[in-house]
Amino acid sequence: MSSSIEYVRLGQSGLKVSKIILGCMTYGSPEWQKWVLGKDEGIAHIKAAYDAGINAFDTANVYSNGLSEIILGEAIKKYEFPRDKIVVLTKVYGVVGKEPDLNLFGDPKSDTVGYVNQHGLSRKHIFDSVKHSLKRLQLDYIDVLQCHRFDYDTPIAETMTALHDVVQAGYVRYIGMSSCHAYQFHAMQNYAIQNHLTPFISMQNHYNLIYREEEREMFPTLKMFGVGAIPWSPLGRGKLTRPFAKEGGTKRGETDKLLVRYSGIQSNEAIINRVEELAKKKGLSMAQLSIAWMLSKEGVTAPIVGTTSIENLKELIGDEG
Repeated sequence: MSSSIEYVRLGQSGLKVSKIILGCMTYGSPEWQKWVLGKDEGIAHIKAAYDAGINAFDTANVYSNGLSEIILGEAIKKYEFPRDKIVVLTKVYGVVGKEPDLNLFGDPKSDTVGYVNQHGLSRKHIFDSVKHSLKRLQLDYIDVLQCHRFDYDTPIAETMTALHDVVQAGYVRYIGMSSCHAYQFHAMQNYAIQNHLTPFISMQNHYNLIYREEEREMFPTLKMFGVGAIPWSPLGRGKLTRPFAKEGGTKRGETDKLLVRYSGIQSNEAIINRVEELAKKKGLSMAQLSIAWMLSKEGVTAPIVGTTSIENLKELIGDEG
């Protein structure tokens, strides 16, 4: 494992993560999403990231219905990554489907198709989900357990108490939040603090050069609480890695269903053109420039980067050999 990469504290906690976190949503089964890579490629990517100095790996129970966690766990075991050096982040909230192509994330029909009590942030689901994640990861504990979404149906008191209890039980070291509104984060964090429970140390939010809504409410909230941001989609699902007129580029760029969130926004073209211009001027790739911009923003601890190309991964982490 290289020591050239910088390690920083996650928020005001004592936990240190590499300035780039490897996103493992990319690894699992193409039956779940067409652009997802299989086991062998996934393990190779994880090894390349670790060798370059990345010590933090982000996954979720729902990614490829658990297979992403399995692949990460197998990579850790195969290459004997020292457990006291690496940081494993996973998530709880969504349904882990029994079929490889099932994707019920946020689907209100989950109860009616056999998944009652297997989603959300209830005490039962948090404990059950942690147990299953540990088994898939082949680990004794999770470094950072993140709530994948806000649960409108479960009382905040129940959720925050359960999160505190999985920490006290030794299954989890720290907790974090992901993809919610600032008022929701504020309410959850305040409840934990006021009731002497375990508070969040991180927020995994959607943030990049073409989506900056988080600057309005979320970033000031995180600063007030001393919580670190670890943004997902820092490259706008590939939009910030190539000229505006150039479509596709990778299998993910051609098939990712969530690309629609960036469609029809008039300012995108001007922003992407400016990124292209500055990247050429500075002798960087567009992806490198976009990541450098993000790392310059106050409150951002480390972006979560995922790619379907090992060459692109090495370029981003500065290990082009």
